[in-house]
Amino acid sequence: MKAIVQNSYGSPDQLELEDVPKPVANEDQVLVRVHAASLNAGDYFTVMGSPWLVRFTVGFPRPKNHILGWDLAGRVEAVGRNITQFQPGDAVYAAVNHSLAEYVS
Repeated sequence: MKAIVQNSYGSPDQLELEDVPKPVANEDQVLVRVHAASLNAGDYFTVMGSPWLVRFTVGFPRPKNHILGWDLAGRVEAVGRNITQFQPGDAVYAAVNHSLAEYVS
C-alpha cells in the first residue's frame, strides 16, 4: 500500500510517497480503507520537529512513527473477532495514527 512517510524532521518537501506493508487487524481492531485524510497543526509540528519539545513525544532524533496523519474517513474492510460494533462496509471516521495511508488498523 502507499503512504506518506517521514524519515527525518524538516521541510514538508522531504516527505515521500512510499510502498509500506498493509496493516492487519488483530482480534481487537478494525481494518479501514482510507477515503479521506486531513492534515492538522499536530502534523505540521511533527514534520518540522519544532518546537523542540515536540521531539520528546514523537521521537528524538527522528520520528518514531514514520507514517503521518491523525484524521480520516473511510470504510471498514475487516474486523477482528472481538469487534461487535462494526462490520465490513461500515462508513467510519476516526482520529488515529498513520491516517495518511491507504489502510489503517
